[in-house]
Amino acid sequence: MTQNTLQIVIGGEAGQGLVTAGEALAKVLMRSGYHIFVAQDYRSRIRGGHNSFAVRASITPVCAPQETVDVLVALDEVSVASHQSAVSQNGGVVILPAASSETFPGSLRVPYPELAGKRYEAVTALGVAAALIGLDPELAAEVISFHFKAKEEAAVAQESRSAVNAGYAWARRVIPAVPPRLPPAVPAVPRLMMNGNEALALGALAAGVRFCAFYPMTPATSVVMNLIKHADALGVVVEQAEDEIAAANMILGAAYAGARSMTATSGGGFALMTEAVSLTAATELPAVFVIAQRPGPATGLPTRTEQSDLELVLYAGHGEFPRAVFTPGSVETCFRLMREAFDCAEASQGPVFLLTDQCLAHSYRDILPLDLGEAQHPPSPPAADGGQEPYLPYAQTESGVSPRLLPCAGEQLVIADSHEHTADGHVTEDPGERVRMVDKRLRKLAVLKDRAVPPEYRGGEAPELLLVSWGSSKGAVEETAERLNAEGQPAATLHFDQVWPLCPDQFLGRLKSARRTVCVEGNATHQFARLIRSETGFAFAGVVSRYDGRPFTPEYILERLRHET
Repeated sequence: MTQNTLQIVIGGEAGQGLVTAGEALAKVLMRSGYHIFVAQDYRSRIRGGHNSFAVRASITPVCAPQETVDVLVALDEVSVASHQSAVSQNGGVVILPAASSETFPGSLRVPYPELAGKRYEAVTALGVAAALIGLDPELAAEVISFHFKAKEEAAVAQESRSAVNAGYAWARRVIPAVPPRLPPAVPAVPRLMMNGNEALALGALAAGVRFCAFYPMTPATSVVMNLIKHADALGVVVEQAEDEIAAANMILGAAYAGARSMTATSGGGFALMTEAVSLTAATELPAVFVIAQRPGPATGLPTRTEQSDLELVLYAGHGEFPRAVFTPGSVETCFRLMREAFDCAEASQGPVFLLTDQCLAHSYRDILPLDLGEAQHPPSPPAADGGQEPYLPYAQTESGVSPRLLPCAGEQLVIADSHEHTADGHVTEDPGERVRMVDKRLRKLAVLKDRAVPPEYRGGEAPELLLVSWGSSKGAVEETAERLNAEGQPAATLHFDQVWPLCPDQFLGRLKSARRTVCVEGNATHQFARLIRSETGFAFAGVVSRYDGRPFTPEYILERLRHET
């Protein structure tokens, strides 16, 4: 049966090749002209344990996974047990593992040993899936062989190509009359398959990052791994520190020397960095912190997703000082807001945070080539100020932002100090000077507000239902609104790509004009809803929460909305 959207799930153990097959399937779909959304579900293990790779494809853009499975490619029995209940009752297909003894309607047992052998089970299954979906077998074989060709494994590439073709031919023999399960796509325009972490790395490079220090922590590590790929060509220094405390302090040293600097971590690692966050504010140095959220407390669910570190980032660091917190909701905004984070840090001379999560970090989507706009090499702080002596690194200004010079690049002495200090950077305990310096730093909040990214509104005026989101829930929320509108229930969305500082004049009117307003966020304590209420006095009529480690889907949101009603 032909349908406009289709979700294919490949399930198996780590090490069985499901990621290779899944990425290849996503690329074939994209190159065939379909839009894709890829969600990965994996355990914190090198081998073994149940993992899955879900590819949702459609003739129209898709920005979220779905609950139901249309084609299940099960590489082991656990995958059948884990996903069988989600297989669509409207013509769903289960490709059983070779050794399976199960038989039920809509299932196919593929004779992998006869077709290509156990080593190539996943890519053989890719060929079977391509036949079921109605994809070009040559394109599938080309994509999978190129995957190994890039690794200079010519023999493996050829055998993988043969395995794909064998799986495809077998499926067409067994079920020769199966129609394409997706309608023909519009001829493909050049698009990129990219996930959030890749886009963050490219955004940092476009912003002129020159130094990154980190300690590995899922799901943030691949941000840095993608920086490393281009580090030599673009003159970026990347250092793996002995721990997160060292990493955070290292980026401040680099910022003091004039380099655009960043670090990337997750909640547990960021908890160790909070003293350095306060040091960033005291020394008035620009630094960018990327925090990829995962469920806590402690190590929680290391490879799952959640939005429960908002308050940690909002209030991290002792003392009072301004900050900006960006929360991109798409791959494209990851790229754009990473550039804005660096520019914002420079403009305010202080810490700026970009908050993502495992879902956005590792979910592939098809996007148009990224727009560099008028991106230019960012200017460095001047080496001298024209002869003023002494230089005042913390001079009082109307904006709170002081003139900045580089150390050892001119005749002026450039001092940075972590204690309270005078305008020339020397330690002081004078109460009057203390008040002046606190007020100076707090005046930077106006600089951040002037640059604040307004929330994105989609929908008609005064809707019956307004769904509010931040971060990775954007796609699922917008699709939920589309489905409600199709059913004749007027719904709109308001998405926040920046959650701090909040500027009520940008959104409060929208909140008040809707008949019913619901906040959708991935935590148990409604952190963003409470932030909105504390800053504006506006209380949401309802909240849809998810904190089981899985990403939002439109079906999940719709079920909770109807249950509330």
